Amino acid sequence: MQSVSENNKKIYVSSGEKRAGAFASVTEALQSISGNDDSPVTILIAPGVYHEKITIDRPFVTLEGTGACNEDTVLTYDDYANMVMEDGSKMGTFRSYSVFVDAHDVTLRNLTIENASGDSAVHGQAIALYADGDRLIADSCRLLGHQDTLFTGPLPPKEMQPNGFIGPKQFAPRICGRQYYKDCYICGDVDFIFGSATAYFENCTIESLRRFPVEGNPADPERNMEDSRIQGYVTAASTPEDREYGYVFAGCRLISAECPDGTVYLGRPWRNYAKTVFLDCSIGKHIHPALFHDWNKPDARTTVVYGVGYRNMQDKNVRELFPQCADFVQELQREQIDGCSKERVLSAPDNWAP
Repeated sequence: MQSVSENNKKIYVSSGEKRAGAFASVTEALQSISGNDDSPVTILIAPGVYHEKITIDRPFVTLEGTGACNEDTVLTYDDYANMVMEDGSKMGTFRSYSVFVDAHDVTLRNLTIENASGDSAVHGQAIALYADGDRLIADSCRLLGHQDTLFTGPLPPKEMQPNGFIGPKQFAPRICGRQYYKDCYICGDVDFIFGSATAYFENCTIESLRRFPVEGNPADPERNMEDSRIQGYVTAASTPEDREYGYVFAGCRLISAECPDGTVYLGRPWRNYAKTVFLDCSIGKHIHPALFHDWNKPDARTTVVYGVGYRNMQDKNVRELFPQCADFVQELQREQIDGCSKERVLSAPDNWAP
């Protein structure tokens, strides 16, 4: 693995007032980098809204917003799965991305990455960030979407439905990388963090959006029935059977300003060996008392690793906090929690320490 040198080249992007030598779009800046040169490059992006479909296919690239906060610099596009193509077919999930990372050693910092297509009921799946690479870092970023906001590639080995994987990596070798999300905000409704990578989420805010609208008067019993419907699922991991770790959420906040109590699951298994654990996380009342769902796959209950753990529990254990959690959910003990440290999850085999 190459390290970032002090001679890290800097390229500037500005959509507004032009800086001398700056590119007008992120895509132009990426295209200016030689494909034969793997030396580190940082692309510094001025505040603004950049409506473009972006692909990063070169290693050792950093995209960094230069605004005071990550809301200042927005990379946005609005493709979606139900969009009808020229040949009459639908776009599908894996061509709908706004930003596609197809390289190792890529860092995204102080940015908003958005799929602006709209609600999932009409548009279906719509990826904001398609991240397929090893040693990927997203630091202080906002990832905005509805269904399938963040895809942590690679794709599973096989499709469940014909042509379900149409997109840029449909026939590519499946290489499971490691990804690190630090101080990020991620929102969506259904399966909005999904995929096969080993991914560590540290101090992130995870917000569930309401999928079904409020109908009628708050005092109307029919409205109360509406509020009991399942609004979504935070994760849908497809961890390969031979991987020790899937998703680890450490010190994260799971919130919702819109979803009624008990209407969102922490996760469900896109594939049978899904691994997802929540360590020392603040879990809002919108989360379903069962915590996880089996996606109506009885055989998955014996293969998934779904767990919740707290280091400083004194008077109560996890099952006392969540007495209705599903029987296939593990209460992680101190040794298991320590075994899911950032260093252990991300370091092997090259001692990567983001």
